[in-house]
Amino acid sequence: MLGKKLHVKKNDTVIVITGKDKAKTGKVLQILPKKDGVLVEGINIVKRHTRPRGSEAGAIVEKEAVIHVSNVMIYCNKCGKPVRTRINTLEDGKKVRICVKCGEAFDK
Repeated sequence: MLGKKLHVKKNDTVIVITGKDKAKTGKVLQILPKKDGVLVEGINIVKRHTRPRGSEAGAIVEKEAVIHVSNVMIYCNKCGKPVRTRINTLEDGKKVRICVKCGEAFDK
């Protein structure tokens, strides 16, 4: 079974549009199509308690948790805003995502 097609890709800069981290921006670290989620650098930080293992001591580790893909939008550096994207086909047949407002291409 093929995974779902999401509007964001790895290494995109996104902005959170709702929730506790609203208006924060970060880079997408991982896409999780089965959960409809993304991991964003520095966003949705949670604390996890780890047990001691052998010589390793137990600790409280802070790490990023999954955020639903509907709660993020691609951030356009040219516009300085969260934007929707459109898919355009170039002359050579390659498809690229572009900003609806300014026409800036996200796929280089």
